[in-house]
Amino acid sequence: MAALKKIVFAILILLTLIIVFGYFLPSEYRVQRSITINASADNIYPQVADLKQWRNWGVWYQRDPDMQVEFSGESAPIGMQSSWQSVSEGDGIMTISALEPGQSVTYELYFSAFDMTSQGQLTFQESNGQTLVTWIGTGDVGRNPINRYFALAMDSLIGPDLQQGLENLKGIMED
Repeated sequence: MAALKKIVFAILILLTLIIVFGYFLPSEYRVQRSITINASADNIYPQVADLKQWRNWGVWYQRDPDMQVEFSGESAPIGMQSSWQSVSEGDGIMTISALEPGQSVTYELYFSAFDMTSQGQLTFQESNGQTLVTWIGTGDVGRNPINRYFALAMDSLIGPDLQQGLENLKGIMED
């Protein structure tokens, strides 16, 4: 019985340390990926500014072709939204929050299952007929110390999706 008490006590101390340490972890994260596409920024921009076009290159659509997606607002203006429901990819809403034609597209994401928002931006830097496209995702996981461990892992969690999306975009633009 004494051994069991020691084990329980050790587990409680370990859990307490994990939680306390979590408070010292950053709550904010930033994930960034880039790719060079052999196309002008003006040709790439419409594929990103119009959320309906994301179905052509977004990795999430490839993973769940049965994803239920609805769009609101006109194509490619600030305020355009896509909302989706997916068993494998979760449910969410994406809203275009800023546009700089040929330069950048900024959006906000809301994931209802986690009651969490994040921001994203794709920027375009053209040089000699090629465009460096950079995709940045940022967010804040809040004050929960357990969620802060997820902030540490965000690069490995969503970075591959951003990279694959950029590669898909490159494939469409260079075909």
